[in-house]
Amino acid sequence: MVIKRIVPQNRYGNRHLKPFRFLFVFISMDLKLSVLDQTPIRKGSNASESLKESIELARLTDSLGYTRYWISEHHNTIMLAGAAPEVFLARLGAETKNIRLGSGGIMLPNHSSLKVAENFRLLEALYPGRIDLGLGRAPGGDRATSRLLNPSNEFDPQGYIDQIRELSDFLTETPTSQNMSGKIKAIPSIDTVPDLWILTSSGESAYLAAHFGISLSYAQFINPYGGPEAIKIYKERFKRSEQLSTPQTNVGIFVFCSESEEKVQQAKAMMEYRFLSFEKGDFNRLYSYEDIKDYKYSETEKQRLNYHRNRYIAGTPDSVERQLTELAENFDTGEIVISTFADKKEDRLRSYELLAGIFLNANTVKKHQSVSSL
Repeated sequence: MVIKRIVPQNRYGNRHLKPFRFLFVFISMDLKLSVLDQTPIRKGSNASESLKESIELARLTDSLGYTRYWISEHHNTIMLAGAAPEVFLARLGAETKNIRLGSGGIMLPNHSSLKVAENFRLLEALYPGRIDLGLGRAPGGDRATSRLLNPSNEFDPQGYIDQIRELSDFLTETPTSQNMSGKIKAIPSIDTVPDLWILTSSGESAYLAAHFGISLSYAQFINPYGGPEAIKIYKERFKRSEQLSTPQTNVGIFVFCSESEEKVQQAKAMMEYRFLSFEKGDFNRLYSYEDIKDYKYSETEKQRLNYHRNRYIAGTPDSVERQLTELAENFDTGEIVISTFADKKEDRLRSYELLAGIFLNANTVKKHQSVSSL
C-alpha cells in the first residue's frame, strides 16, 4: 500500500500559509485474491451441507472477481468433505462463469499420473481455459490411508519427480518411453492444457517448480516460516517452459475478516485450538466456539501458539488490509489464496465479501481527510 501525505498550497505556491488540512491518500495495491476451499464440516452439520455451502461460496466469489477457486484433497477425517477435488470441480464449473477452478491440490503420490491427466483433461474440455491443476506430495491425511489409495506409493521423493514429468507428458501428448512413445494417451485429446501449479510448504518443491517451469504456490497456512525465501529461490532458478514463460506465484493463508471485533476474537480462538488439536492427531472431532472458549492452555501449548500465529490473519477490514498487503510485499507476489473457517456460514461468506471490497474494486482510491487544522 502506498501512503502519501499531500500538503495543499495556495494559488501562489506557498506551502506555509494557514489554515490548511493534511490530506492522506491511501492507494490499495493491485492484488489478486483467490480461494482455497477445504470444505469444512461444522459441528451439527454434515458433508452434504458443507458441499452446498461450497457451491454458494464459489458462486459468490465468482461474482466478486476472485481469480481462482481451489479445492483441497483430504482423507480419513470427519472434519472435511473434499476427498475428490476432480469430482467436485465438475459441479463447480457448471455453477460459475469466470473464476478459474482447480485443485489445491491433488496429492499426486496418491494417484497414477495417467488417471490424474485424464481427470483434468476432461475438466479442461468442459471448461476450456479455466482449469488449474495444483500438485502436492503430502498424503492429505495419514500414510496408511495413502498406501490404500495407491498401493504402489513408496513415498519416494524421486518418484514424485518422475510423476510430475509423466503427468506433464500426458497433458501435452509428448512421446516418451513411459507412454510407449505416445501410444498411450490421456483422453480426451484436446488442444488446451490445464495450468500446472506445484504446492509447497517446506520450500523444497520450489526447486522442482523452477526446474520444470511450473507456477508455485506457497502454503503459509501450513508452514509460517521460509516462504519468502522459497519464492525468491524459485524466481532466481526458474526455467522457461512451453506452458509458462515467466515465474508465477501465490501464497495461501488462513484469513478471517469481520466488522465485529468479538467475532474476530472468536475466530482466532477457534483457529488456535484447531492448530493444537491437529498437532495432537485429533482429526475426528467436531467442536464449536462454545465448546472450546474456556480451554486453558499450558505453557508449552502457549509456546506452540506463538509459532502458529503467522499461519493466519484475523481482524477488522483495516487491520486485514494492512496485514495482507504486508504479506504480499514480503513474498513479492501479486496473489493471495485465502482459506476461511468460521462458526457460521454467514460469517464465512461475509469475510470473503469484505476482502473483495478492500482489494477487488479496480482503480479504487480511498481518501481520508484529517479533522485537525494547523
